[in-house]
Amino acid sequence: MNRILEKLPALLALCLIMAACAQLGPPLPPSLELPKPPSDLRAIRKGNRVTLYWSEPTLTTDRQSVRYLGPTLICRSPEAEISACGNPAATLPAPPAAMAKKSAAARSSSQKSAQKTANQLTAPQSYTDTLPPTLLTQNPAAEITYAVEVQNGNARSAGVSNRVHVPAIMTLPPPADLTAQLTGDGVILSWTSTGKLHDSGADPGVQLFYRIYRRDEITSKDAIAAEIPLGEPGRVHFTDSAFEWEKTYLYRVTTVSTIQRADIQVQIEGDDSANIRVVAHDVFPPAIPTGLQAVYSGEGQKPFIDLIWAPVTNTDLAGYNIYRATSGNNAIKLNSAPVKSPSYRDTFVVSGITYTYTVSSIDVRANESPRSEPASETVP
Repeated sequence: MNRILEKLPALLALCLIMAACAQLGPPLPPSLELPKPPSDLRAIRKGNRVTLYWSEPTLTTDRQSVRYLGPTLICRSPEAEISACGNPAATLPAPPAAMAKKSAAARSSSQKSAQKTANQLTAPQSYTDTLPPTLLTQNPAAEITYAVEVQNGNARSAGVSNRVHVPAIMTLPPPADLTAQLTGDGVILSWTSTGKLHDSGADPGVQLFYRIYRRDEITSKDAIAAEIPLGEPGRVHFTDSAFEWEKTYLYRVTTVSTIQRADIQVQIEGDDSANIRVVAHDVFPPAIPTGLQAVYSGEGQKPFIDLIWAPVTNTDLAGYNIYRATSGNNAIKLNSAPVKSPSYRDTFVVSGITYTYTVSSIDVRANESPRSEPASETVP
């Protein structure tokens, strides 16, 4: 009896260990390793091309780290909903093995840290699809639906991603004959407008216009120089004067179709024209001053001659230069710095001499205009 009592504690401990090791509930099924469908798909349309962006899955539907990814199907449909990718528009190959190694590194830690690491390893993906002409229409309400389906190594998936929609409206081709000419007033752009979308005309629910882009060649930053309604067929001219001199720009023109849907205005850009490079080197002087008058004054005081003329309106005007000549002598410049206002008083005059004046304008880059018509005055 004593020997049984001595073994009792060991028997109880063994029972406790066996109870702890017992499985509670039914056994868990093995993971199907289905990548979680992307939920951040977005689309941008430009002309007949639609570029899709999404994040590559790093977790499975049962919140395990993805070990191997298979192909990705690009789903496209003229219908509003896509439930399955029956006839994909494209099939993208499985990502390189490097991603599998990264996923394996994520699996080596605990589930919480694995999920955090997987989020950090999320890889942005993109694909550009070219729309077939059969899907394009003049109906402003028509749309094309996209989704992506990411498969595992066994070509199985958990379904398609979120759906995105792009308008199916046709767009105009870009101008084929864009030209640019640099002048003192700005860059004159010119091209031939087709005047309408197609021979049958555009739907009244679609507004069409040209968008002019100006790109700084150094910074590669784009700016919209202007937006011009389509108008009638013929030659279009636009002068851009909002640029900075002594820079180099690339100009291009694209057509834009605008669709009004409820309270939202949707814009679809067509393809861009070829770039036109313009070196904005200012060699253009301001306008020539006009209306110069010379008036003597001096009765009872020191004599002087007042000059006045019409102001020059160039935006880069720095001021004016004043020139004076006497009989038989060349003209000399009277001012040392540009005169800011369209007037000048010459106090260095002598009785009995006839003075002839001319005025020029000068810009901030020292481009000087030809001189004005002369004005003469005699000091009594």
